[in-house]
Amino acid sequence: MILVTGANGNLGAATLAALRARGAAATGGSRTPGEGMRRLDFDDHAGLDLTGVSTLVLVSAGYAEDDRVVGRHAAVLDAAARDGVGHVVYTSLTGAGDHLGFALAHRATERLVRAGAVPWTILRNGLYAELFGGLLTWTADGVESAFGDGALAAVTRADLAEAAAIVAADPARHRGRTHELVGTPLTAARVAGELGVRHRTVGLGEYRRRLLEETPGLLPFQPPMLVSIATGIRHGFLDGTHPGLADLLGRPARDPLPTAVAAASARRHNHTTAE
Repeated sequence: MILVTGANGNLGAATLAALRARGAAATGGSRTPGEGMRRLDFDDHAGLDLTGVSTLVLVSAGYAEDDRVVGRHAAVLDAAARDGVGHVVYTSLTGAGDHLGFALAHRATERLVRAGAVPWTILRNGLYAELFGGLLTWTADGVESAFGDGALAAVTRADLAEAAAIVAADPARHRGRTHELVGTPLTAARVAGELGVRHRTVGLGEYRRRLLEETPGLLPFQPPMLVSIATGIRHGFLDGTHPGLADLLGRPARDPLPTAVAAASARRHNHTTAE
């Protein structure tokens, strides 16, 4: 049985769907499991139960400070070794993202995965096209971002889910491998052009101020993470391409532009509704 963690999240749900579409025997794990899923609470270390799991797709639990994220992942990896899991597939972060504000938890987890007793595969995922489009801010006459003219080698969540499903369905072929999974360079100006509006660049200081002062609901660790994405894109650290995703999929990666445009359009609708 293949178990996908975080199965109520976007990547976990898409990975589980991709596995089932391939006819794989797969289920999901979540803190609040749906029908047919396992309860899997990373913060309940004593309650972690992975018996009967042949392959574990460990979708990173990054919604916390680094120490808590790494502690969660360590507990799951310990449970995997204890309960006889045959292979762990970990969804990490692209190697180009080492400077990002959330990279440390991924790299620390990669160390744990490599040092553990369970055979492993690491998927170094690029940043989502959905995220890129969703970070554009609507104004009265267009969109704004702190990305400047920089590009992101954006990748669709659907492609990353399919890649994870391919590996999890036949993990022995990918044992001990780290796959670099990034997409096609995309700029805010291109997304704006598809939307039929202009893109205006704001400074990083102004972007940080807006996150801190005008964006309700953000947790303390999130503004630095978002600013690190913006400066990484703006200064050309996240635009590099790699053949790994197409090689793994056996086809070209999806064009990220329509996905980013759809995400930006959805944010425009929410912005209009809020007004």
